Amino acid sequence: MRIWLALAAVVATLHAPLACADRDTLSGAPLPPQPPQKTSPIHDRFYVLAAFYSPTIQTNLRIDPTTNAPPGTTGTPVNAERDLGLAPRMHQGRVEFMFRMRERSKLRVEYYEADRTGSQVLANSIVFGNQNFGAGQLVQSEIDWRSFGLTYTYSLIHNDSLEIGTGLGVFALQTYALGSIPATGQSQSESAAEPLPTVPLDFTWAISRRFALTGRANYLKATVSGVNGSFLDAHGDLQYRWKSSFAIGVGYTSMRISLTDRTGNPPGMVSLHFDGPEAFLRFSF
Repeated sequence: MRIWLALAAVVATLHAPLACADRDTLSGAPLPPQPPQKTSPIHDRFYVLAAFYSPTIQTNLRIDPTTNAPPGTTGTPVNAERDLGLAPRMHQGRVEFMFRMRERSKLRVEYYEADRTGSQVLANSIVFGNQNFGAGQLVQSEIDWRSFGLTYTYSLIHNDSLEIGTGLGVFALQTYALGSIPATGQSQSESAAEPLPTVPLDFTWAISRRFALTGRANYLKATVSGVNGSFLDAHGDLQYRWKSSFAIGVGYTSMRISLTDRTGNPPGMVSLHFDGPEAFLRFSF
């Protein structure tokens, strides 16, 4: 009997603060029920997103010769997937972070890389920079890609169910291309790294406490000193808030880059298209 009385006393002691917490400390009257915690992408102060991304890739390039070449001579247009044997699809991850500095201001950080190698017998001769790769030769190629983006947005519309904002983005893009024929010792490599300012548009619709649609795009098209270029990074997804700090989702991401340089060293053109679905986990608070 003493044991049961002791247990009852412990339970009553533990329950007392909880009971008091639901009542006014002065009058003792019951407090009104607390509203449910707001959990949606619109109210997150921070998130980290890890995605499995499976894009199809299309790469077109032309590297013009610069040594002993008559004026107007251009390189051979090449599709890297068809002509050089690079994989047309990849399965890999990408990461993304967001920091909300104030209610309407936020900074998004994203990173993606894609490294591919290929080996294929050439069906036709290719002029690649200052090298002429003959038909019937086994060519080994490599194309590496890096994209690092910083995007600041200010929400012009911000309420419990809808957020739309714009601002300024900067993307640092880096690419490296290598072509070689081991049998003849021929090799040609080129690299480029450029920062690009972009105009962003961000959209979030909190459909319910658990479901949300988000979308964004960063865009630039410009001509500077004989260089024509365009850049588009677009993404859309549907998220399910499994727990207050965890969400799972599916989406689609597309990145398109096009650059034509008539005065560079070397001159040429390159276009890259990444398009594909993704599934992700998202931690936030």
